[in-house]
Amino acid sequence: MRLIECVPNISEGRDQMVIRPIVMAVAATADVNLLDWSADPDHNRLVLTYVGEPEAVMTATQKLCREAFARIDMQKHKGAHPRLGAVDVIPFVPLRGVSNEEAVALARQLGEWIGEQGVPVYYYEDAATRPERRLLPDVRRGEYEALAARMETPAGAPDAGPAVFNARSGASIIGVRFPLIAFNVNLATSDLAIAKRIAEGIRNSGGGYRNVRAMGVDLKDKGQVQVSIDITQYEKTPIHRVFETVKAEAARYGVEVAGSELVGLAPMAAFEETIRYYLRLHDFSANQIIENRLL
Repeated sequence: MRLIECVPNISEGRDQMVIRPIVMAVAATADVNLLDWSADPDHNRLVLTYVGEPEAVMTATQKLCREAFARIDMQKHKGAHPRLGAVDVIPFVPLRGVSNEEAVALARQLGEWIGEQGVPVYYYEDAATRPERRLLPDVRRGEYEALAARMETPAGAPDAGPAVFNARSGASIIGVRFPLIAFNVNLATSDLAIAKRIAEGIRNSGGGYRNVRAMGVDLKDKGQVQVSIDITQYEKTPIHRVFETVKAEAARYGVEVAGSELVGLAPMAAFEETIRYYLRLHDFSANQIIENRLL
């Protein structure tokens, strides 16, 4: 079986009348397995994870896009997470029997289709057409609010779709990437400046870990702040190393870690080094997990 994973990030995390139809569009698609979905009201963002044959995943993603474009108006959107459009980011992750080149072709095919819906498209990571667009933060710089002015310049021209600002849907970013770990650490304080300083210190752009993106987020309903983290290469930058750094930096301000959360799914391999570190099981292997052996 040929398997590819898709992890769309949608700019809606609060309104169930919008969220449910988007989720059901994927869940109802034949030969696609919806593994996980989560909606965060502070980030105002919906993240889905599903797998299947490339053709079935393409069908599910097109259905998801139709629902999102019809229901989300970016002119009214506010949230803590950076975003460029209603269907903000669509990463493909080849899992089994699908080459990176085939995944890039699928991403470009989807990009052309989204462009036909009147939505501009930018490609990133392995699907990028320009080196300056390889990194997601570079593609999303300025966010939705700066998109209209950006598209008036030659450097801001989209890779697919109309080179005209779509006020309702913004733009979509599509790519092919390595499995990403979306990992958030909540701090027992309401001081957002602390979370922002820690995020700046650990992320690549601030001189921190090369494979880390991070930002500070205010969790108003919890009376806490959060260091929201993306680990783009967990093999090179293990989860536990980033967590311990956040914990140590928070302690400098007299703040404790209130908890952490994993957004979406992650491969077992991402946690092998964490288990070795905390339990000092230096020879640990995922093959020692009963379920893995059964599978």
